[in-house]
Amino acid sequence: MPDLAPADHAAPSRRRRLGTAGLNVLRGGVIGAVEVVPGVSGGTLALVVGVYETLITSAGELVRGVVTGATGLLRRTGLERSRAHFARVRWGVILPVGVGMLTAIVLVSATLAPLIEDHPVQTRALFAGLIVASLIVPTRMVGRWGAREVAVAVAGAVAAFLLTGLTGVERADPSLWLVMGAASLAVCALVLPGVSGSFLLLVLGMYASTLAAVNDRNLAYLGVFAAGAVMGLAVFVTGLQWMLAHHHALTLATMTGLMLGSLRALWPWQGDDASLQAPSGDLGPVIALFVVGIAAVGALLVLEHVASRRTDAAVPTTGATADR
Repeated sequence: MPDLAPADHAAPSRRRRLGTAGLNVLRGGVIGAVEVVPGVSGGTLALVVGVYETLITSAGELVRGVVTGATGLLRRTGLERSRAHFARVRWGVILPVGVGMLTAIVLVSATLAPLIEDHPVQTRALFAGLIVASLIVPTRMVGRWGAREVAVAVAGAVAAFLLTGLTGVERADPSLWLVMGAASLAVCALVLPGVSGSFLLLVLGMYASTLAAVNDRNLAYLGVFAAGAVMGLAVFVTGLQWMLAHHHALTLATMTGLMLGSLRALWPWQGDDASLQAPSGDLGPVIALFVVGIAAVGALLVLEHVASRRTDAAVPTTGATADR
């Protein structure tokens, strides 16, 4: 029955596509889960799980497609350019990653708030371990470190250290205009590793209200927040793309410094005003959770490496990593 041969070859290909989509949903879940945590950057985890540059490129094409389409409604050439931008979006990556992110944000928001409130020292120790291990990703992507790369990394670390020392007064009932503005700033954390969107919301006094809006399914709040996030991406992502294209090593060195400096927000022992305090209490569980965080990222990096090698071996062409 010769007509069955194409189906036999297609089945493994479909299984690979489904497996890759499932892996991307998992990647999105990891990014979404940590993005809810103040002090932990979703962009950092996007680097760790290997989808950062794909997401940045696709976000840039998506933004340009929307802008070109909106400004060219009356011109056929404008719509054609818009479709061309949309065609370059890696939908096979961003859609499953987006599904994973949204699912994780909803699930984690319902459990994270009481966990952080009841066990702040332990949760910060775990998150600090995650970030310490994650530093290896942008450090290796820089390649050869010179004096300029070291200088910008130090500057980024100092800036992040000072930023994470700020605190804000929580706003019980923020206006929708304020929600939109806060979202446009916080979404930059998805684009810029080392900067936590949740922490920026905390600084602006919008973290608790945003977490409550997710848990309460406040559609008006969430709709305005989403609109602000799109505006922020439209302004910020193009500039970052240019930096990565023209100053790749320096940009990644800056990201490394931002990640390093942001560890200040995850020092386990802190006062209510974010002041750093000396270690106290039972140190054993805190150290153990810190090590668990390091081990978790290490395991994730190993899995990513194994998955990449299998994908490359299965499809040894230039399109082998198209869905990574």
